[in-house]
Amino acid sequence: MEPVFQFPLALPERGQGNLAQELHQQLRSAILDGRLAAGSALPATRQAAAALGIARNTVVSAYDLLIAEGYVVPRQGAKAVVADVAARRDRRGPKPLSAGPEDTRLNPMWRTPFLRPEAPRQLPERCFRLGIPDHRHFPHDIWRRLSAQSLRTWSKTRFSYPPSEGIAELREAIAQHVAFARAVACVADDVIVTSGAQQAFDLLARLLVTPGQTRVAVEEPGYPPVRAAFAAAGARLAPMPVDEEGLCVDALPDDVRVISVTPSHQSPTGVALSMRRRRALLDFARQRNAIVIEDDYDGEFRFGGRPLDALQTLDRDGLVFYVGTFSKSLFPSLRKGFIVAPAWARDALISVKHCADSHSDTITQSVLAAFIRDGHLARHVRRMRAIYQERREALMEGLRGPLAPWLQPIPCEAGLHMAAHIRDPELAPAIFARLQRHVPGAQSIAEYAMTTSERPGITFGYGVIDADEIRIALRRFAASLAELGAR
Repeated sequence: MEPVFQFPLALPERGQGNLAQELHQQLRSAILDGRLAAGSALPATRQAAAALGIARNTVVSAYDLLIAEGYVVPRQGAKAVVADVAARRDRRGPKPLSAGPEDTRLNPMWRTPFLRPEAPRQLPERCFRLGIPDHRHFPHDIWRRLSAQSLRTWSKTRFSYPPSEGIAELREAIAQHVAFARAVACVADDVIVTSGAQQAFDLLARLLVTPGQTRVAVEEPGYPPVRAAFAAAGARLAPMPVDEEGLCVDALPDDVRVISVTPSHQSPTGVALSMRRRRALLDFARQRNAIVIEDDYDGEFRFGGRPLDALQTLDRDGLVFYVGTFSKSLFPSLRKGFIVAPAWARDALISVKHCADSHSDTITQSVLAAFIRDGHLARHVRRMRAIYQERREALMEGLRGPLAPWLQPIPCEAGLHMAAHIRDPELAPAIFARLQRHVPGAQSIAEYAMTTSERPGITFGYGVIDADEIRIALRRFAASLAELGAR
């Protein structure tokens, strides 16, 4: 006989206890913990009695108790249904996390406040938020067509486990793409496909960090998920200052063994690592047997002259792990990134990937491979580069024009965001107070820092806001800041 409840009921033998009371208590627990969902119908008393091998009156008594307590709602001529007891469930549940001491059963790393993800901000669709590309110009029809083709050519091999490092056609397409777009010298075997850049950082942290020993240099300010990945792996973090030439290589401690850097478009200041410092960084790594992680998250969007060579391109000693993502060039929910790894680390990195996440999904890998192979990615990037350049110029006009008395732009020639320092640090609190009202989505650079910065600044994204909207918002922001002088 099919079970009438989709969970086990442990009822005592006849004569060993009160069957009705025991059935009532177990059903009440199932309602409170959600195993019996609100609105679901209870089985008829005859059906339940027959399935459980007990008297019907026993089931009737248990149901009557549940109805009397408000856990079940009777219906005339129909089965009784489970009541909505969410409020009672909340009272029985765990207390919300507070700022005080927390459950010591958790790894201390995950009780660290700065590692907890913030709740998504409620922002308008068109705003200055960072890290989001514009979906309005994405070739949706092409992506749908390629998706349908991939499903039509589905075969038995697609139902088995694909390689942990990614399917061959996608790794080949990525190798060709980065060679064309960034002059990164690699072949398909050098590429490991990941679930976005964040998984890439997590895998590299697992691969390269000996807990409590390995010292990792990170940019300050810098991308928080990089810090989180290495801190969670047990690394000792060394925050390194950033200036107009990028990471201050001269400040690197001698005992650093891993250096994470965003050389093409520093996150969040936007500066590029100068060629002088690129060579100095590789010299430092070579002399101390250190590793460099090059995060090139939006390097496809370049608006100045010829881009500086990637660190991986300059590297001749197998020191650089090159990390890329399609979250900025295509869309974040694709969740596809990659690592170009030195030959000596490739097999070990694939093993780490297999342990953490045996494989990435095959369907989107196949679609993305065709999208790159057929030239759609290159065409989309060219089109979006022109659109983003217009927005970037509108932002620069505002920073150099109406906002010039308060903000000093930080030189930037790439990516989807631009930053500016606040000229008078004493005005920073008043400026930040007006920020979200007039330029929603823009952020304080301090949100990316581990320590307090002496030079407050703001970073503006232009991925999802049109040029005209940028001009209007910045004029209103400037008018609001002008009131500071009047007061």
